[in-house]
Order: sequence, then C-alpha cells, then structure tokens
Amino acid sequence: MKKLFWIIDEEWSDYETEIEILKKTFLDCEIKMSNYNYKEDLEKFGYKADGILAQVYADIPKTTIDKLENCKGIAIYGGGYDRIDIKAARNKNISVTNVQGYCAEDLADYIIAAMYLFNKKIEYFYNNLDSKFWGAPAVKENIKRLSNQKLLIIGFGTIGKILAKRVSSLGIKVLVYDEFLSEAEIKKYNVEKVSWEEGLKQADYISINLKGCDENIDKLSMKDFKLMKNTAYIINTARGKILKEDDLIEAVKNKIIAGAVLDVIKTEPPTGDEAILHCDNIIVTPHISYISEESFKDLKLKTLKNLIDMMNDKKPIDLVN
Repeated sequence: MKKLFWIIDEEWSDYETEIEILKKTFLDCEIKMSNYNYKEDLEKFGYKADGILAQVYADIPKTTIDKLENCKGIAIYGGGYDRIDIKAARNKNISVTNVQGYCAEDLADYIIAAMYLFNKKIEYFYNNLDSKFWGAPAVKENIKRLSNQKLLIIGFGTIGKILAKRVSSLGIKVLVYDEFLSEAEIKKYNVEKVSWEEGLKQADYISINLKGCDENIDKLSMKDFKLMKNTAYIINTARGKILKEDDLIEAVKNKIIAGAVLDVIKTEPPTGDEAILHCDNIIVTPHISYISEESFKDLKLKTLKNLIDMMNDKKPIDLVN
C-alpha cells in the first residue's frame, strides 16, 4: 500500500535528503509538507499519514494525535520532545523518537566559546577601546587563567562527556553533578562527582546539560544562585525552562552571580519584549549552538533511520515512549 509521509517544519530550507531516502526505501510513497499552523492540512491529508517527521518546535497535542488514522511513528528532528503528547501517542500505538548526541561536539564548542567570552572579555575590550588605557591599565578586573578555574557540568550524558574531554584538555578542572550515575562511572572520565551544593559553590562556570522534562522545570532558582560565587557564570544549551528566568535576571542584576550565556530561553521564538533579552551580562543567542553542516546531516539521517525503523516495525534506538 502506498505510504504517506508528513513533514511538519519551518526550519529547513529543503528536504532533498528526506525525499531521496524515503522514496528509495518506500518506492511509491507520497511526501507532503506543512508549517506549524497545520490545522487545515491535518483535515485535508495529515490524518492519513503513515509517518510524521516533525521539528522540535512543532506542537503535536492529543487533539492532533487522536485524528491520526494510520500513523505508526513520529520522528522528531532533535533532542526535545516536550511539544509532543507522548502518552496520547502511545495510547494509539504510535511510537515517538528523538535524536540524542548528534550535535554533542557543536554544543561543547559553543560552551567552551562562552567560557572564553567571559574569561578573555574580547567583546568588552573591543567595545571599550580607549587609547588612554592601553595594556594593563585597560584591565579593570582581575583575569584568571582558565586552567585555574572549575567547570561544573550538570547532567553527564553524551554531551557532558564530550564537553568534559575537551575542557579537561585545557587544564580546567571538571566537576560533575548527575543524580543517575555512580561515582565509579563518572570517575572513568577523569572528572570529579560532586553533590549539588558542592558543585554550585565551587564552580566558576556551570554548564546546564539536563533533559527538558517536567522534573527539571525551574531546576535552578534563586536559592541555587545564592550558593554560587559572585564571579560565576551559567551557560545553558539544554532547555530554557530549566532556569527560573526571573530569578536569574535578579541574581545577575544584583551581582549575586556574574552573568550567563543562554542559547535557550523559556519562550521560543521570543516576541522581543522578554526581560531576559534586555539584561546586562546575560547574553542570549537564537538557539544555534547545535548548528553545523555536520550536525544537520547527522540529525536528518538519524531521524530518518528512526522513522524507517518504526515503519518496518523495528524498535528504534531513540524511542521515548
């Protein structure tokens, strides 16, 4: 029987890879595309889809899932699946997959770049160039070598492990908080397991690498920021809802901590009026830490592999429900 595949996305500029692989695998398949406002398309053809490829920003609630008549699987382009009702999907025997680790190197590079941004303050010195203050007189605050500082990684999955390896090569001491891994498992990576409080108190930089699940909403709030050094920085490439944004803004404004680099925020995409976008020493980038030619290719291929496995009644490696 002819299969119908439905792509819900507003991120990619083309679907050459998807079309080539799906048509090669399912010779007579049909492929249709929709943007995030897909209500009319759901009524026209989406309800008949055998499989769905969806961007992480696509909302697929129970009301949508209940209308799917033939769907066997929803494959998400990325690690996040919080916009999919995975329970409703499982109740209809629809598998849902994400993709973990495809951009681990890219995220590690971004996190290290953020550490250098804070440490070397190149942007600050560029924006405050004054010929009257050249050399040492231009430096108003002490600058410590990165090799004498500590990074706390919160969440030691694939990304955390690659980050630890890269950062350790710079001489930076790596601390790890992960409630699911034993001390013996963490020590294999030549890093130190610490408690939540110990890590926050010791760290000069904190990288958030947790899952964006409900249990991690507002995981870090004012009580946690108050444990940190007032010279410490937070770097978040995971999910915006992990940080309590109002508390973070207050902590930075009151110099409880020094600042933050956020590639994810609670409202994505933002309207532009969000307070988090307008706070000194909080730098926000538009969720681009994962992007490279290599990560895009890997993401598409792994997402397609998950979809094809679901179509062939094989258990995909990235099943989340």
